[in-house]
Amino acid sequence: QVQLAESGGGLVQAGGSLRLSCAASGRTISSYGMGWFRQAPGKEREFVARISWNGGRTYYADSVKGRFTISRDNAKNLVYLQMNSLKPEDTAVYYCAASSRVGSAIQRDYQYWGQGTQVTVSS
Repeated sequence: QVQLAESGGGLVQAGGSLRLSCAASGRTISSYGMGWFRQAPGKEREFVARISWNGGRTYYADSVKGRFTISRDNAKNLVYLQMNSLKPEDTAVYYCAASSRVGSAIQRDYQYWGQGTQVTVSS
């Protein structure tokens, strides 16, 4: 079992930056692909970014490409999401997730999920 805990959310003005962290416990995440998803009020949860088990490959949703960066530190069992140039439409609860399936951006392929951290971007 893998337990995931997100942190780093908060309130930020448009154009600002935040860095989210995802701390894993229970077992190492070094063999898992890791992803970030988000759910805005009244909307379905959507894919944001993913990173391969060794950090060699990343993939982003078009809406965040060029602004967000996903990274990982397997030695520390941590995953990060650096968010720059934030927009009000980035307001959502952000979730970290782990997948044993290679290269997936589909939620059902992710076996483990955190509880989420709120990100609010004011205009």
